[in-house]
Amino acid sequence: MKIDKFRDMSLNNEILKALDNLGFEHPSEVQKEVIPEMLNKNDIVVKSQTGSGKTASFGIPLCELINEEENIVKALILVPTRELAMQVKEDISNIGRLKKIRAAAIFGKQPFNEQIRELKQRVHIVCGTPGRVIDHIKRGNLDTSKIEYVVIDEADKMLNMGFIDQIAEVLNDLPENKSTALFSATIPSEIEGLYEKYMKEPKVLNIKSKVFNREKISEKYIISNREDKFKTLLKLLYNYTDDSAIVFCNTKESVRNLSSLLRKENIKANELHGDMDQKERLKVMDSFKGKEFKVLVATDIAARGIHINHITNVFNYEVPMEKESYVHRIGRSGRGDKNGLAITLTSTGEKRFLDDIEEYIGYKIEVITIPEYEKVIEGRKRFLEDQKTNYGNSNNKKKSIHSEVTKLYIGAGKKKKIRNIDILGALSNLDGITGEDIGIIDVQDGFSYVDILNGKGNIVLKKYKEIKVKGKIAKISRAKN
Repeated sequence: MKIDKFRDMSLNNEILKALDNLGFEHPSEVQKEVIPEMLNKNDIVVKSQTGSGKTASFGIPLCELINEEENIVKALILVPTRELAMQVKEDISNIGRLKKIRAAAIFGKQPFNEQIRELKQRVHIVCGTPGRVIDHIKRGNLDTSKIEYVVIDEADKMLNMGFIDQIAEVLNDLPENKSTALFSATIPSEIEGLYEKYMKEPKVLNIKSKVFNREKISEKYIISNREDKFKTLLKLLYNYTDDSAIVFCNTKESVRNLSSLLRKENIKANELHGDMDQKERLKVMDSFKGKEFKVLVATDIAARGIHINHITNVFNYEVPMEKESYVHRIGRSGRGDKNGLAITLTSTGEKRFLDDIEEYIGYKIEVITIPEYEKVIEGRKRFLEDQKTNYGNSNNKKKSIHSEVTKLYIGAGKKKKIRNIDILGALSNLDGITGEDIGIIDVQDGFSYVDILNGKGNIVLKKYKEIKVKGKIAKISRAKN
């Protein structure tokens, strides 16, 4: 049967509604091939580039296959970086939210206690970096005995980062009777060895078409002497930037210097690099998603797993040393319904690196020259006006994806010996609310969060300022996050 829309895949109504809310109607090439295989619980190896809709290709079938009533981890997703772990968790949470599927992210350099608290609640899907996953398994925080689905994402990146032995260690701990999907842009011999040992006659899907949204991304390069490079970048930013932009550098020193120079030009810019701790990095990404600044300057740490639909422009301030990095960098633009533009700045001496990239991607990149003076002046006015109007304003609230879901704050948590079932019972007793209207419950130490589904959250908030939970009075209000 020809698959043209997600509705052709016989998916759960709550998943289809979530996909509609996310603006997903027509599956990408990778989704057309992967989703049916995973729904049939087949082992698969998927060779596909970034930006191809890969996360949804495994997130949709996982949310479909898992029974939300079971209070146990049924799926494990291994990823190379904490940024990707957070992004995959967010994407899967959005897909599964109306079906009440809960995902957790676990990764290094974040307090164990915070992750333990999350794992103790009803979690269906865990996404994490190999090292931290192993730590939680060894400490007994992550029960892997009932896991039925495993995804290894960006296997080539994990190989390059030296994680291949850790992946094997995790796989050795999992039940034999499971379905496994491995995703990788390239399939070197070490990865072949991994899937030949741990997977059951996997079907290899080599998905070449629709690579990294290429049909939506225009690629250019410009020759610029090193001493003129910053001035050239400014002219390009002013003339070409439609919405938000990422500027990539090869080193954290370059990132710091460039972001400082941009701020001196009154450009709202921030930076992302490996020397920053986890809280700083997450804060920067949240600020970028919330349009608190217009230009992110980053090392390749930001090149994978960041899906922000208002990024329209990518500038390679320095030609990446790894050819694969070029593909991942430019794949940050052209997301959602936006077209993208990627411009690489190169000196004559660096041009050979760009030639290697052209050979790798299999086509020539168009060369451009510096825009005319009048266009730069006009573009600067437009750039600064857009920045003033649309960035750094307190009005820029994060757009709600599921408008029929209201997240409530309840002023009672674990310190008052409150459990999920206590909150479920208290809310189910309210007029006009049934168990079907109550979504994911997150009980923290001093308070709790609850999703109220089916547009009934406003009814609760209008009628009640407090509720009785386990005999205790607790205030309720709309959650701020």
